[in-house]
Amino acid sequence: MSGQPMPCDEAELGTLFLFEKLDAEQLARLCREGRVEKFEPGYVYQEGEPATCFFVLLEGTVVMSRRVGADDVEISRTSQRGVYAGSMQAYLSTTDQAHYKGSLRVTEPSRFFILPAETFAAVLRDWFPMAVHLLEGMFFGSQNTQRTINQRERLLALGSLSAGLTHELNNPAAAAVRATSALRDRVAHMRHKLSVIAAGPYQREALKTLIELQEATAEQVAKAPVLSPLEASDREDALTDWLDDHGIEGGWQIAPTFVQAGLDTDWLEQVAAVVDQDMLPGAVGWLNYTVETELLMNEIADSTTRVSNLVNAAKQYSQLDRAPYQVADVHELLDSTLMMLGGKIGSGIKVVKEYDRTLPRIPAYPGELNQVWTNIVDNAVSAMSSNGGEGTLTVRTALEREQLLVEFRDTGPGVPEEIRGRIFDPFFTTKPVGEGTGLGLDISWRIVVNKHHGHLEVHSVPGDTRFQVFLPLTAADPDTPANLATAADPETPQEAS
Repeated sequence: MSGQPMPCDEAELGTLFLFEKLDAEQLARLCREGRVEKFEPGYVYQEGEPATCFFVLLEGTVVMSRRVGADDVEISRTSQRGVYAGSMQAYLSTTDQAHYKGSLRVTEPSRFFILPAETFAAVLRDWFPMAVHLLEGMFFGSQNTQRTINQRERLLALGSLSAGLTHELNNPAAAAVRATSALRDRVAHMRHKLSVIAAGPYQREALKTLIELQEATAEQVAKAPVLSPLEASDREDALTDWLDDHGIEGGWQIAPTFVQAGLDTDWLEQVAAVVDQDMLPGAVGWLNYTVETELLMNEIADSTTRVSNLVNAAKQYSQLDRAPYQVADVHELLDSTLMMLGGKIGSGIKVVKEYDRTLPRIPAYPGELNQVWTNIVDNAVSAMSSNGGEGTLTVRTALEREQLLVEFRDTGPGVPEEIRGRIFDPFFTTKPVGEGTGLGLDISWRIVVNKHHGHLEVHSVPGDTRFQVFLPLTAADPDTPANLATAADPETPQEAS
């Protein structure tokens, strides 16, 4: 938007706090290379446009705002002469094309002194070379510090997740090792039992029947029902009695294995009906080894599947093989995060998932959203630790306010009202010294609000704390990936004082 050209008065510029220390020659240069324009109510410039000018208010009222989703959120409003905005960092020695990081509008006819960005940079370098070096150092130093802090927070989260993942992987891996060792022993016994049976006085048809029983038994194991403890105990007693009655030694040791495989006395009666009495003990022993090997193989399969699922969850969580920006299913991201944090959540905390699976996939940075989920869940778990590590964490997704809502609800003591407004501040933490950096929610805020144009809210009473993440269903505009990358390091219009 262009304004109405007006005369530049050097004396007027000299009354502004920004220029009050300049001499007559410097004020003359400003008027010569800059200009004064009057703007009617409306936008002076809008977020995302090339940052071509530096604006200083001479008179009027300005409103500075940032875009959050589809809305312009007001940052500040002032009528103070001398406030400035625009290409304030044109002095930086960078070749990147700068864009306005916010919008500036006026609510009444207002006059501005305007310097082109190139002129503003040249004036600063000519008049204040040392100051420019200091400002560049502060700016890039601040950026590097922020990157280091963000990386440190990620490393802390990674360390916590690695410990949990190691614990989670160790259990199924150890189970698979134990089952493999036991399986080797059972197979050795089965070979021995087979040689005994083969050397016995059994007819070919009897051996064929025994092999058919073995196949039927293996199929039965795969269909084993889940029994209650009382049902399992009753069935073990019945099997033990049957085995004792038929002269089979060690019935009390065999019965639990048969019950686990879903076998009962009716099945044993079928076995007794097709084999001779003298062959029955050997047949039952042979079938017991068959059942044990099948159960051990099932255990190995379950354990290795668990390991595979954990590795896939880690891969999904880290997004190592994915593009940084993509269309993602938030439920997949939530599941991978909850699985990764399973060890830290512990058995005392019940996790309830209330997912609306009809929600669409959304454009996002999945790896960074996983970091948001991690930070919020970690805080919820820490809060519930005051209840002895017990409570309920409910993760809910829904469509609200035409946005995708991800809500984390915990039953901890809640966030006191007097600190609720500070929990997103950098370095603010309620955790004991050494347990929290105070950066988790600050980084989460930046990821949700600045990078995804979403919104983050907290509502809390004792026993019911809810962190709500609102994410747009669609990209803000066609070149969202570039815009989102720029918005990751926000530069809000500033006001001098």
